[in-house]
Amino acid sequence: MNIESPPPCARSVAVHSVQSDCRTIADLPQSTQRSRQVSSISRPTTVHFLDQAALVQLLAQEFREEVSNLNGSVESLAGRIAAEVERVCQKSGRIQASGQAQSWQISLARHRLQKCINYYQLGSQRGRTELHSTLGSMVYRYVAPSRMQLGFQARYTLIEDFLQGFYTESLKAFRRENVLPETYQPRSRLELAEYMAFTEQYAKRRISLPAGQNQQLIVLRSQRFGQRQPLEVSVDIEQALESARGEEAEMHNRMPIVQQLRERMVSDTVDSSEAVLRDRVISELVQYLESEGQTECVDYLVLKLQDMSAPEIDDVLGLTPRQRDYLQQRFKYHVEKFTLSRNWKLVHQWLGADLDQNLGMATSQWDSFLARLTSEQRQMLQLKQAQTDDAEIASKLKLTAKQFQKRWGNLLEIARQARNEA
Repeated sequence: MNIESPPPCARSVAVHSVQSDCRTIADLPQSTQRSRQVSSISRPTTVHFLDQAALVQLLAQEFREEVSNLNGSVESLAGRIAAEVERVCQKSGRIQASGQAQSWQISLARHRLQKCINYYQLGSQRGRTELHSTLGSMVYRYVAPSRMQLGFQARYTLIEDFLQGFYTESLKAFRRENVLPETYQPRSRLELAEYMAFTEQYAKRRISLPAGQNQQLIVLRSQRFGQRQPLEVSVDIEQALESARGEEAEMHNRMPIVQQLRERMVSDTVDSSEAVLRDRVISELVQYLESEGQTECVDYLVLKLQDMSAPEIDDVLGLTPRQRDYLQQRFKYHVEKFTLSRNWKLVHQWLGADLDQNLGMATSQWDSFLARLTSEQRQMLQLKQAQTDDAEIASKLKLTAKQFQKRWGNLLEIARQARNEA
């Protein structure tokens, strides 16, 4: 449906009217022409919209004609569409000045209605798949910064995580814009269709940017999400624990940090201090997963720590292989996020790579690592080793908290590269 242009008949009538006015003005004396022109410019244009009640009735009737065996009240849906379209038309200067305000109003309303009808006919499961696919293709390029050379599977995992948050945001916007209670949840087929249609439209909203530019809202959200991804790519714990399959996996498992991780996690004999530290890491990881609402990841972690095989985990959690693969990818992402952005020092201690032990480097590596650092980075490292508070370090270096975190992340990236060069 083309909603950018008024109906052809409306355009032809408008053109004929303008041409007729021009011929009439041309037949008048010049002084009279000027007064007529000034009068026509200064006279305010009356904008006529279809009565909202009539528009609601029209939309409800068209919905019933398109959908058989309708389950639910379509009048409330039509009323919300009519209210939204009226807001759009009232705020749009182009529609106000077009002279075809009513045609725009009806076209926009029918466009919104058709989206709801499409999702209603698809049903809950197919509709969600269609929406997920549409939004995923829109953000595929933007969910990860260009410096992270990610493959399809890694990017797909980020898309899944990003869209979970975006659906929550769109539901809050849906409640807010339609004056619905905070507890409202779309449950019926009609309500789900309306929510999915709103989410697609919400994602495609154009946001004004400086220099007259604009961009779709979901693209801006995904770019911000990508900018928050950690600079350092941490170890793939699942791949480290499992037997290597293929040359690429073998190369990954030969990395020093991976070998170190395998030794720590699969060792049969651990001393008491290491056991306490390991338990602390696991405890804080469980707390983090619960705070993120990832209870399925907690269950997966508990079973994995019991050294259960993949089929056994599937049987206990009632998962298909595909569902378990999705759960694994989600678990990996949150472990990386926990490791890099929240508890990096605790995990480094567990791996024997804490600040007191030269970030897990040998003496020769440590000397080479220090030679790469700037004077500011050396000072930052010394203050960190002295267990100075982050806020105090930022103050001494005359940095904001955000600048300090970014520069400390860069320093850890240099340390990671130095460790992996061994």
